[in-house]
Amino acid sequence: MSSEIFKVIKKKGKKRLGLLKTSHGYVETPNLMFVATSGSVKGISSIQLDQWGIQFLITNTYHLYLRPGLEIIKKAGGMHRFMNWKRTLFSDSGGFQVFSLSKLRKFKDDGVIFQSHIDGSYHLFTPENNVDMQRILGTDIMMVLDECMEYPVTFEYAKNSVKRTLEWAKRAREEFTKTSSLYGYPQFQFGIIQGSVYNDLREHSSEELQKMDFDGYAMGGVAIGESKEYIRKVIDIGDDIMPEDKARYLMGVGEIDDIEYAVENGFDIFDCVIPTRNARNGALFTDGGKILIKNSKYKDDFTPLDPTCSCTLCKNYTKSYLHHLFKSQEMLAGILATEHNIHYYSKVMKRIRESI
Repeated sequence: MSSEIFKVIKKKGKKRLGLLKTSHGYVETPNLMFVATSGSVKGISSIQLDQWGIQFLITNTYHLYLRPGLEIIKKAGGMHRFMNWKRTLFSDSGGFQVFSLSKLRKFKDDGVIFQSHIDGSYHLFTPENNVDMQRILGTDIMMVLDECMEYPVTFEYAKNSVKRTLEWAKRAREEFTKTSSLYGYPQFQFGIIQGSVYNDLREHSSEELQKMDFDGYAMGGVAIGESKEYIRKVIDIGDDIMPEDKARYLMGVGEIDDIEYAVENGFDIFDCVIPTRNARNGALFTDGGKILIKNSKYKDDFTPLDPTCSCTLCKNYTKSYLHHLFKSQEMLAGILATEHNIHYYSKVMKRIRESI
């Protein structure tokens, strides 16, 4: 089972061991992308991530379009060069940010007008210009512009939203096929299945997207406020409605139990800010559970966070020291905590792959 860039190597039940290949390297799946929204994983350099063996990142078109702007990125030779990242890079279309961050948004026939969350200026994203923007970014895999619905929504709203997203996907696919990469290596494009919590809408969305023959498929509009029960109902249908020979990407899901459940149901790729955002707020993941390092009980705890972990924090510092750094609002606190959570999530994903 294989597409041009993805191959299923082994299956165990619905679980899939796979390999995603781009011009910038291999990604072993199942795997989690760490989020480099504006071209960096907060507090960690691309050089460190490369040294730790992190295989891919995801950046964001909305944020990069607004700052530093596409002209700067084009002059730099694309995002790989701009951020000095030599491995695989995804880019989100920014659709979620348009609908969640912009001060005002208004649909037009050709796209969506929105106000920047930075300065209030007005901008237009269309399926076509969004592809052109991601051509300038030069990411290996780009996502189509979609409408990410709020939760909850009525069936009627969801139905109309899916119709719009499918129309946009068709236009984005046409723009992608008639344009070329700017930097001498191929780019690929994933479609996004929408439908909120309505299974028949998601099934229809997937069927129509597959007619457009994308290079991979994502399940979007998940983990945006629904209960865990609803998230898992969406996950449950993935194996039934998504192609067998293409990469399956579950967007925005990052709780470890949800990732494990999704892998059991045939998903390959994940992304989430949970590991890094939690770290910056003093929440660290271990096999023994989440440690809230700001709690006073760690003030005089001179043991390592996790003796089995090879990160800088666990090898060299104590819980007491990290507690002190957070209480003192030292930048190093977030840096050390972020490295640890990245190491922990990478270890968990490796463990999941080895179980297949």
